[in-house]
Order: sequence, then structure tokens, then C-alpha cells
Amino acid sequence: MDRTTVLSAARLATLVEGFARTPSYAGLATAITLLVGDGRIPAGSRLPSERELGAALGLSRATVTRAYATLVEQRCAEARRGAGTFVRVPAGRARAHDRALMPRPGDHDAIDLGCAATSAPGELAAAYAEAAAQMPAHLGGHGYFPAGLPGLQAAIAAAYDARGLPTDPAQVMVTPGALAAAAVVARAFSGPGERVAVESPAYPNAVDALRHTGARLVELPVDPGGWDLDAVGAVLRRARPRLAYLVPDFQNPTGHLMDDAAREEYAAHLRASGTVPVVDEAHQALALDGQTMPRPFAAYASDAVSIGSASKSFWGGLRLGWIRAPHAAVDRLTRARVTSDLGAPVLEQLVLERLLAGGPVLPGHLARLREQRDTLAAALARELPEWRFRLPGGGLALWCELPAPLGTALVAEAERRGVILTPGPVFAAAGGLDRFVRIPWTRPVAELEEAVRRVAAAWAVVRGSTGAAIGGAPRARVVVA
Repeated sequence: MDRTTVLSAARLATLVEGFARTPSYAGLATAITLLVGDGRIPAGSRLPSERELGAALGLSRATVTRAYATLVEQRCAEARRGAGTFVRVPAGRARAHDRALMPRPGDHDAIDLGCAATSAPGELAAAYAEAAAQMPAHLGGHGYFPAGLPGLQAAIAAAYDARGLPTDPAQVMVTPGALAAAAVVARAFSGPGERVAVESPAYPNAVDALRHTGARLVELPVDPGGWDLDAVGAVLRRARPRLAYLVPDFQNPTGHLMDDAAREEYAAHLRASGTVPVVDEAHQALALDGQTMPRPFAAYASDAVSIGSASKSFWGGLRLGWIRAPHAAVDRLTRARVTSDLGAPVLEQLVLERLLAGGPVLPGHLARLREQRDTLAAALARELPEWRFRLPGGGLALWCELPAPLGTALVAEAERRGVILTPGPVFAAAGGLDRFVRIPWTRPVAELEEAVRRVAAAWAVVRGSTGAAIGGAPRARVVVA
């Protein structure tokens, strides 16, 4: 957003609604800081005058003046004589970009919709500060916790208890991310030549983790309308795979949510074929419409190995995931795990323990994602009415079906216009799906609307050609989420 943009008093009063008023100036300053941190107030915006905001909030001008002064002291705002108070990010506006994710010149100026991960919520900085204060108590030991810090294991187990799946903390193993968890499970339960069933489309990095064990992959189709359980049962009976990797909670990339009846039927098919389910629950907490979520898949399949993640509920930079497994599988998983690492970082585990104490997601995070989802869907319906998609009740992305199999060509043309997307074939275990693209709603609303305008312009070019001459060399894609 342009630095001269003015945030109205009415808008800011709505955004900070419910802020702590003990004392009011501190609560208001904290609320504004959090809103800047999670992008709802873009850096560089000019705050309303003290008098206007005080009237909108029912506060004295002096209280708002003190709140603004606090923001300036904390380097979260800048006061300009005669111009007003402008919010800022303490370390500056620039973001660091990894060259593996954005390897081309000019990528840092692009709207990145190739990565289905959000920026960090503002509350995260405070959680890190509080966790750092706890670190001295842990520095006298060796720092290795292959199963995880006991406090974090207990917090994760309690979250499963609350979802209707009684869990002993000893059943939980903390890992450096959900992908690391998938790799541990793959090493523990599969090997060269063994059949492993994977959904298609599916999260490609998890599929690769299974493929790298030398397993023979078998596809379980996920249709645009959901799971065809008769087809799933037929595949399982025929192939009798050792493992089946599935995502029943806001499936990546389709966004489908499997209901309880389907979970029970799916689990019965798996038992009949002697197949162990590996259940990716990375998006489970991201229910955006206030709906009651189904019970965990493991409630219907006692041998299920469940994988969770902090990256989607909190932040991708909080590199923590976990495995929840039957007691009988824990030793096997531990032996597989210590061949690659001896534990996740202690500081991050302390951070996650504190975050989970407040619930599966931070306050305001779901509201922000819901606004971004609805903005993206409305923009696509307006600019690209011939595209088809189902509006998911949660997760992080739309799975868009194009009128023609031009997804790869579209992505190349969109990249020329400064938008990075991921085409459907990236999510296909055995090829195909070029009629689809995945578009996450993980960027601020203004960026999403601009991205859709650029994608619509790209589509206008691609649909008028064969797609063969569009773009240049294909991007080396690292799909993070």
C-alpha cells in the first residue's frame, strides 16, 4: 500500500475492537502493533488523528496520544511533524527471500502465490520473547529431546484429547516440521519395492518423501467433488499397499473435508486391505466458517499414524511438526527418527507450548484468513467467471479448474506479469492435472485482488494460443505447502 494511505478512525476502531483497557493506552498500542504485524494494517499507513480516534473509541485524546507515543518508542510508528503518525515495522519493510523458493531476478517484487503459507501473526514476537525467558532452565542439560519437550508433548496430547481422541503424551513425537514427520514415518514403515498409496492430487513433498524410500506409489483418486470411496476401496483391494497417505482435513490442494461417515468407511477399506493410514492433519485447525470439525481419522483407525504441523496454524518459520502414533509404533518411529536428527530446537518448542496453551490458532488468525479467502473467491468470480472452483470451508487455497488444459502455460504467462502460481501437474503423483492451478489466499487482500487482475490478463493471452510458445524455461519449483 502507498505510504500516504490514511487509515480512518472508524476502520481502526473496528480493527482494534476488544483491545485490553487496563491501561487503555497500552492495550491500544499493543493492538495496533499486532495488526501491523499480521498485515491488516499495512506498513506505511497513516494513523487517524488522536482526536478522531479518541472519539471513535470513547477515549480521551490524551490516552490516544500516549498510545501513539508508545508506538513511536517501540519503533512501531514514526511521528512526522505536520504530517501525522505513520505505522512501521521495527526492522523495516523488506522481507528476506530464499533463493531456492524465488530463484529468479525480480522474484522479490512478485506476488508469491506459489507458497500456501501466511506471514507471522503479530502475537508471535511476544511468544518468542516469553519462551526466551524460559531458556536458562534448559541450558544446563544436553538439549536433545528426540521425542520432544515433555511439556510440548503434553500440550499436543491434550489437543487430541479435546478433539475426541484420547492420547498419552508418550504417543507424541515432535519433529522439525510436518515434512520431517512424513519422512520419519516413511523410513519406519516402508522400504524399497513396497506399495504405498497416495492421493492424487496431493502435497508433492510428502509424496516425494514416500517415493525416496524406494516405495512403489499407487494413486488414490481425489475428484473435484471429493473422495470416491468405492474407487478407493477397489484400489486398496487390488494393490494392498503397506501405507496410505491421506489428507482428510481441507485436503491439499482441493480443500475437501471428509465427514465422519466417510472416515469410518475409508477406515474399513484400509483395515480390509491391511493398510496403515498416514493421516496429514496440517490444515485441521483452519476451519474458517465456525463449523464443527469431524473426529480425528485415528478415532476410526486405531493403527493410524497422524501428522500435525505448527506451520499452517501459526507460522511457517516455526519449524515444528509432530507425529501421533499407537503405543506399539513409537519405538519403531524413534529408531527411524534418530538416523536423521536428535530433536527439534528447544526455543521453538517452548514457543509452541505457549501458543498451544491459547488454543489451536491465534485470535484473529481465522478471521484474517476468512477475509482473504472471500476476497480471492470474489475476485476470481468477477475477473474469471469461466473458471470453476468449490469454496472450501477452511485450509489455505482454491483448486481452480480451467476450461482447457493450459495450467502450465498460464503459470508461465502469469509469472511474466509478476505473479507466481503452481500448476496442477505439480500435485499429480503420476502426471496430468494440467486443467488445474492452485491459488492460495495467504497474502493481504490488496495483493490478492491485484494478483487476480494480472492472472486474468495472463489467461486472456493463454486461451488465445496453444500455450506452446508462452513463457520461457520452466521454473524449478520448490512447493513449500
